Amino acid sequence: MKIIKSALSKVTPVQLNWWGFIVGLLRLGALGALAAVVFANSLSHAQTYPVKPIRIVVPFGAGGVADLTARIIAQKMSEGLGQSVVVDNRPGAGGVVAADLVAKSEPDGYTLFLISNGTAVSASLMHSLPFDPINDFVNLGLLATFDIAILVNSDSKFNSLTELIQHAKTHPGALNVGSINIGSTQHLTAELFKSTSGIDVQVIPFNGTPAVMTALKGGQIDVATEILGPVLPQIKAKNFKVLALTSEQRSASLPDTPTAKELGVKALVAASWNGLAAPAKTPKAVVDRLNKEINIALQNPATEKKLMELNINPKVSTPAQAQEWYLNEIKAWARVIDKAGIAKQ
Repeated sequence: MKIIKSALSKVTPVQLNWWGFIVGLLRLGALGALAAVVFANSLSHAQTYPVKPIRIVVPFGAGGVADLTARIIAQKMSEGLGQSVVVDNRPGAGGVVAADLVAKSEPDGYTLFLISNGTAVSASLMHSLPFDPINDFVNLGLLATFDIAILVNSDSKFNSLTELIQHAKTHPGALNVGSINIGSTQHLTAELFKSTSGIDVQVIPFNGTPAVMTALKGGQIDVATEILGPVLPQIKAKNFKVLALTSEQRSASLPDTPTAKELGVKALVAASWNGLAAPAKTPKAVVDRLNKEINIALQNPATEKKLMELNINPKVSTPAQAQEWYLNEIKAWARVIDKAGIAKQ
C-alpha cells in the first residue's frame, strides 16, 4: 500500500485524468459484457421457448364463459407454440387463490393467468391481497369482452328501459334488481345502473346466475343484470326480455336491442372481459411471442366463429394496450365501489 501511495504521489494531474478515463472504459466494458450476457440468455430463452406444456390458471369453474374462452384460445395457441396449452381451473375466494398462485410462479412463460375484471375489482374491493394486482403481473393481451344485459321477465309490464326508469323514479324503493354475488361485474353494473339513472332501487345479490333467473321468473325481483351469453337461449325462447345492453355498441346476437347509452343513460357503459397475464419479470421476448399467438388465435376465422356463437367478442391488443385497459378498469370499478358504498370484503 505504501508503494502504491508513493507511486501515485509522483503522478501528475494530467496522468491521473488519463488513468481515470482508462478505468472508466474498463468499467463500461464490464457492464457491457454483463448486459450482453443477459441479452444473450434472454434471446436464447426466447428462441427455444416453449420446450414444455404451458398452463393457464383460470379462477373460475369449468363450463362457464371464462373457462370456455380460455379453452377455445388455448387449443389454437397450442398449434402455433408447438406445445400443449392446458387449462387449470382454480375457482374460489374471488379468484384470489388462482391469482396468488400465478403471481408467485416462476416468470418463465409456462404459468399464465386468466386475468379479468374480477381481478381489477379485487384491487379496490378486498381489504388486503397476498399479491400486488398491478405490479405482480404483466398483461400479455386481451381475449374478449362480454355484453351485459338488463333483463325483465317475459310478462313484465316494462317494455323499455325508459319505462322502467320512469317507474322507478315515481316509485322510489319499490323495485328490486337482482345480480350474482357482491363485487361481481353483474352486481357492480346493477349499482352503476342505479347511480347513473338516478333511481332508488334495491340491489339484491344471489349466489349464481340460475338463482337470479329463477327469482326473476318467480317475481321475487323485477329486473336483473346478467352477462348476455349464458341467458341468450332463454331470451331467444322468449322467457325473458332484454330492455338494454350496457355495452358500447349493439350485440350481433341481438341487433334490435339498444344500448343504455343510446337510450340516454350515457354513463351506463360496462362490460365483463378477460385476458391473459403472466408473472412480472417474464422476459419481454416471451411476452411478445405469447401476445403474437394470442392474436393469431383470436383472428382465426374458426376460433372467432366459436367465440361469437357464445356471444364472446374477441378483443385483439398489444401487451401495452392490455395493460392500459386493465389499469383503466381498476380505476373505473373503484369509482363504482366507492359511490355505491360497498364495504371492503
